[in-house]
Amino acid sequence: MGTSDNPPPAPVPPTSFSKSFTTRIFSDVAGDITIVVDGEPFLLHKFPLVARCGKIRKLVAAEMKDTSRTLSHTELRDFPGGSHTFELAMKFCYGINFEITISNVVALRCAAGYLEMTEDHKEENLIARTETYLEQVVFRSLEKSVEVLCSCELLLHPHDVAEAYHVPERCVEAIAMNACREQLVLGLSRLNRTSQRGDSPPEWWIQDLSALRIDYYARVVSAMARTGLRSESIITSLMHYSQESLKGIRNRQERTKLDSGTIENEQRNVVEAIVSLFPNDKVPLSFLFGMLRVGVTINVSVSCRFELEMRIAHQLERVSLDDLLIPVVREEESMYDVETVHRILVCFLKRIEDEERNEDDNETESLLDSKCHSSLLKVGLIIDAYLAEIAPDPFLSLNKFTDLIEILPDYVRVTHDGLYRAIDMFLKGHPLLTEQECKSLCKFVDTKKLTQEACSHAAQNDRLPVQMVVRVLYSEQLRLKNIVSGESGEEGMVMSSQKLSSGVPSGATSPRDTYASLRRENKELKLEISRVRVRLSELEKEQVLMKHGMIEKSGHGGTLLTSLSKGIGRMSLFGGGAKEEKRRKANRKNRPRLKGKTGINRTESMF
Repeated sequence: MGTSDNPPPAPVPPTSFSKSFTTRIFSDVAGDITIVVDGEPFLLHKFPLVARCGKIRKLVAAEMKDTSRTLSHTELRDFPGGSHTFELAMKFCYGINFEITISNVVALRCAAGYLEMTEDHKEENLIARTETYLEQVVFRSLEKSVEVLCSCELLLHPHDVAEAYHVPERCVEAIAMNACREQLVLGLSRLNRTSQRGDSPPEWWIQDLSALRIDYYARVVSAMARTGLRSESIITSLMHYSQESLKGIRNRQERTKLDSGTIENEQRNVVEAIVSLFPNDKVPLSFLFGMLRVGVTINVSVSCRFELEMRIAHQLERVSLDDLLIPVVREEESMYDVETVHRILVCFLKRIEDEERNEDDNETESLLDSKCHSSLLKVGLIIDAYLAEIAPDPFLSLNKFTDLIEILPDYVRVTHDGLYRAIDMFLKGHPLLTEQECKSLCKFVDTKKLTQEACSHAAQNDRLPVQMVVRVLYSEQLRLKNIVSGESGEEGMVMSSQKLSSGVPSGATSPRDTYASLRRENKELKLEISRVRVRLSELEKEQVLMKHGMIEKSGHGGTLLTSLSKGIGRMSLFGGGAKEEKRRKANRKNRPRLKGKTGINRTESMF
């Protein structure tokens, strides 16, 4: 801010505003002070201005020291709100009525502060009038508080002048308090509702907040979280705001249309701010993946991407295949962002490891282990499907593909059918692989974990190395031998693996090692139970199909189906009676310990 006491180089005609005042109110008194705002002169009178404006009083006092001039000339630089707001302030000084509204109250409050229109000079001065309007009209309404906060963004000249009078801060707090009040009212209305309906529509104010600039919006959301607004409402508001502000950059084609980096920087600020506002509760996966895709496109900060990846990893077992197919924006690279999926998997496995390590209570630990193992099995199926989807990409390197295979422990995959299909798709999409590369890739497939259909396909697959075909044929031979001898395929595989194993338990082990060994065995038994459940569900599906087939052939086959159903249930649940149960217990007791890729002792199991 500044003033100039020197007269202008050339006389400037007064505005129509000053002419109307001179003619209508002070027709017999000529104007004695000229004030220039944004290049526009105002011919005014000192007396009404000095009576209310402390700044004008100081300027006039300084002018009076120079008696050589009869007409004062002053320029007010960086006046809040520009010449239009200055005209309103002058009308207030002259006693002319005008309306204080939502659109002009911020500019008038800042102008009154600039002109020092306090109660020390006159009662009911402009500062007091604008503050009364803010307190009694604006801050009591959420909608009006949002409108006033938006007007703070449009204030001309110094953008922080409104901050000096704490107008945005008080608007933010008013919005948060009114939102919490709306939440309570909405909750009471839901309790009093007698008719059964679906989910209630989101709060009406969520759409209003999308009009705010991102910095003001972030302050509003933070205030709402402090005042206790529901996390669901905050997440809904974040989703709506991002949808409104991130339109047009969600794919590579739209990104190339950006004419400068300015828009991209604004979008990057929006994404990073929204991610930083996430509450501790779970955020919908679709929203997380959407933000991650946008973040990859506009190259957000590493910390922002890491936060998104961590939150996705905490609910990875619920993702779908389409969620993981994150496109790459860089040219001449693989179609999908494999590195991001790999980092998410690392975070997921670390989360499982931390959860197992931090639980000490036996009962809680048992429940937690069951949940963790279920999550691992689900993620194993999802990743195998993801591998099969990205395998045909000719730009996908062998190292990236194998890294995704190796990161999951062997026991996560109940069967290797999905892994075999992914590797077969990779071999088909990369025909120039060397024989050694094909061998190194096929070694990940455990032929003993392939179903009969997969083994039949592999035995006739010309893309596979000869060594793998031999292993598949050998596994099929063992399976047939076990079936002929009356043993199940899975039990025969376990027996064979026990005979081939040469591991001898050590006789001198510490209690700590014994506890670790028991803990690993407990985990393996739980995984074995999960595999048995999978096999049981398959048998139940086969039973249902057999029922339908026999009913279609014979309309009165109820007795035969009932006996057959009981026989299948007995076989799958009890495995042939007490003698068979004793034999299984002996197998588990004598089962050797093998060393897996992850460094954890595990028991080979074919369930």
